[in-house]
Amino acid sequence: MTPDPEGRAGPEVPAPGTGGLLPEAEPEPERRDDGLDLARSLTRSTASSSPVARRRPRSKFRAPGRVSGSHPDDRDPQLLDTTLGRLIGDRGWELDLRMQGVFGRWEQLVGAEIAQHCTPESFADAKLVVRTDSTAWATQLRLLAPTLVRRLNEELGHGTVTVIDVLGPHLPTWKKGRRSTRDGRGPRDTYG
Repeated sequence: MTPDPEGRAGPEVPAPGTGGLLPEAEPEPERRDDGLDLARSLTRSTASSSPVARRRPRSKFRAPGRVSGSHPDDRDPQLLDTTLGRLIGDRGWELDLRMQGVFGRWEQLVGAEIAQHCTPESFADAKLVVRTDSTAWATQLRLLAPTLVRRLNEELGHGTVTVIDVLGPHLPTWKKGRRSTRDGRGPRDTYG
């Protein structure tokens, strides 16, 4: 019986399209007391309407391709070593710094005895200029040049140093007057 608008009970009217018969109600699935079914149903219903699920348009202030997240990126604080390495690479200072390292570690690379009598002066176009303190050491260093080139290239990379130009000591000139001969007596640092 269904109540009429005045609140009285009247005859039951079948639902339209059912042929006069009401379908039997299916039994409800068994509910758990732990609330997992409720949580699952809430998650499913809110997932499609959540603001996280919908894609927001990219901000015009954010750089393209840069997404903030838990992974490290360039905007995170960096170690000084990493930052300096990037600066050196961007400016093209690798070879210059390696050569300055050779100048600073000259004694370790060539040995104490050789370093005591000769010093590196400059490096340009794969040519290392070395100054000696005597002509005898200049001759000795010219003989050792291939060994030094090999050792320096092991340290700096293959082909970095191709030639070692050995210069003698800075001494006063022995030329006197406007006229002099080319075959002079030399710098006279060894009177052997």
